[in-house]
Amino acid sequence: MVRRVLILFLLLSLTHCFKKSKETSFQPKPLINRDLAEIRKRGYLEALLDNNSVSYFIYKGRPMGFEYELLKMLASVLHVDLRIKVISGIEDAIDRLNRGEGDIVAFPLTITQERTQYLAFSNSLFLTQQVLVQRKPANWRRQPPYLYEKKMLRNPVELIGKEVHVINGSAFKERLENLSEELGGEIIIHEDSANAETESLIQKVATGEIKYTVSDQMLAQINELYYPNIDIGTILSLPQQIAWAMRTNSPELLAITNDWLTTIKNQGVFQTVYDRYFNSPRFSVTIVSSDYSSLKTDKLCPYDDQLKQGAKELGWDWRLLASIAFQESNFDPHVESWAGAIGLMQLMPETGQDLGVKDLWDPIQNISASVRFIKILDDYWKKSVPDEIERIKFVLASYNVGIGHVIDAQKLTKKYGKKINVWDDNVEFYLEQKSNPKYYRDALVSAGYCRCDGPVVYVRQVLQRFEEYKIHIAA
Repeated sequence: MVRRVLILFLLLSLTHCFKKSKETSFQPKPLINRDLAEIRKRGYLEALLDNNSVSYFIYKGRPMGFEYELLKMLASVLHVDLRIKVISGIEDAIDRLNRGEGDIVAFPLTITQERTQYLAFSNSLFLTQQVLVQRKPANWRRQPPYLYEKKMLRNPVELIGKEVHVINGSAFKERLENLSEELGGEIIIHEDSANAETESLIQKVATGEIKYTVSDQMLAQINELYYPNIDIGTILSLPQQIAWAMRTNSPELLAITNDWLTTIKNQGVFQTVYDRYFNSPRFSVTIVSSDYSSLKTDKLCPYDDQLKQGAKELGWDWRLLASIAFQESNFDPHVESWAGAIGLMQLMPETGQDLGVKDLWDPIQNISASVRFIKILDDYWKKSVPDEIERIKFVLASYNVGIGHVIDAQKLTKKYGKKINVWDDNVEFYLEQKSNPKYYRDALVSAGYCRCDGPVVYVRQVLQRFEEYKIHIAA
């Protein structure tokens, strides 16, 4: 009897251990049903991006990055906008995806058998290998290559008994565990916090805080440009497939993504983007060393201080005013439009005269004048649009196309029983209709015909860029 009880206890213990080993710290199955049709109806694709120096960043005011460029193409194919969430940690990304907080994980994810239980992977983007990241000797520049090479760990068996730091939930941990089995000795694996990033661990190797980490080869090569004292020459794995991932119940999104990937690879577009970020050392060094790269600073352009002061006068976030400046001129104070708008904020000479500005080509005067002009527009729209967030959209449209056309759109909105103080699908809709004779010939309309799809897009793009600036640039 005692023996049977003991056996039963052992079986229950083993069962408990097995179940515990299968537990995850993230949501392993989708909690929502949302596929391509719902995404199109909603109007935007929400992507979860890795926080690294390749995927997504701001350079001279322009959002850039390998994943970002590809995602913009994909969103265009789907005829939707793109929204970004930057996430640190693979398990956090899987959790958010399956909880419905994103539609696609655009990490450089290694396809593993375990992950296919939780994710539906796209076709492979490219192949890479896992490499050991270690620090070169302190005086490596003064040593002959053969002497420096002797001091590096080249045989993986030398990792037995060594401490190697990896990001939480990464494929790197799994590879090191398998390597320990293959070598017949334990590699001491430290999983850093869920918010740790591969690049932060590479930096710790470069500064001597830790001795070893593991990285995908392509990301390690980029970081080798930033930290020339690291060595990435020891390969730890066979070539592995890198892909994006979707929920397992999003087959239509997966299918159209794979069709699109096949198309851009056949057309050579994918290779062009890949080469720009992974095979162009000069480009990478230029980006990371720029005073106007979010990888290095919180600066957007040489006129940040003036934009901050102007935004303070408006009671705005300065990054919104900066987004207008980029939309208008790409931060170039020497631009003149086909219609005669001048300078950084693209003000018309007549507007400058009304505001008493002597020289619109001077970026300081140009910003000051635009701030006063925006204040006039804001004061006008306060009368009918009390909500500050909604009012910003009316102000942006008025700044772009002129206040008269937006007033006309508001009148039409009232006539047709819609909300005159709401932009999306209300005043925005009737502004777009001002190219239709039924609407621009209406007796209510004063400003006449307008191809006003332009200002509608203008508002959307300025606000989208503002959201992207908020991800990367400090307030």
